[in-house]
Amino acid sequence: MARILVIEDEPALLKVLDYNFKHAGHEVLLAPSGEDGLRLARERRPDCILLDLNLPDVQGTEVCRSLQMSSETRDVPIVIVSARGDEVDRVVGFELGAIDYVVKPFSVRELLLRVGAILRRARATSGERRAAAFGALRIDEEAHRVWVDGREIELTLLEFKLLVALYENKERVQSRSALLDGVWGLDVGITTRTVDTHVKRLRDKLGRAGDYVQTVRGIGYRFADSPEPAESRVD
Repeated sequence: MARILVIEDEPALLKVLDYNFKHAGHEVLLAPSGEDGLRLARERRPDCILLDLNLPDVQGTEVCRSLQMSSETRDVPIVIVSARGDEVDRVVGFELGAIDYVVKPFSVRELLLRVGAILRRARATSGERRAAAFGALRIDEEAHRVWVDGREIELTLLEFKLLVALYENKERVQSRSALLDGVWGLDVGITTRTVDTHVKRLRDKLGRAGDYVQTVRGIGYRFADSPEPAESRVD
């Protein structure tokens, strides 16, 4: 059983999600506004958050940003559930740190399966503490924390997953499609350009350690085999 927080202002949809997730064995927290959602997220520490973008008080994008900025909630997987289905909206959602994006109207059964997959992946990676050091970079996988030259770097959940995926496969080239598959894990209806966007943001945040993430022209990316500065990097 997991604790699911639903931040949604449509009463009928709240009722449907409440019923179906409880029927699947989960505890459900309901928030009809952004402020209620932020308060419940801090107080009850959910295992997953379903977030609408159109809320009566605070835009869902701001709620997502606030959740990602807080040390208490930044590791909670966020699934955006929105009527906005354009690629640009999905890309913005992922850039803000959402782990998945579901467009209304949607299949409740599919949403249950998506959330179930997210929760299983979270449990699979939380059992054993793993820390890694590579040159100026240090990664604590269990705590979802990253440091460069001893200074902690704030990454979104997707940026962190991308960094770990690259690091764990260092010296091996990973195509954009493979990264999209491995990091996002589901068919989210976005293009491989999203990978490029996230890699650029990740490099920028990592500063000099961003050089460890190398571009392989026409294929994808790889993590450096040595912490020595790369001679060149293609953005």
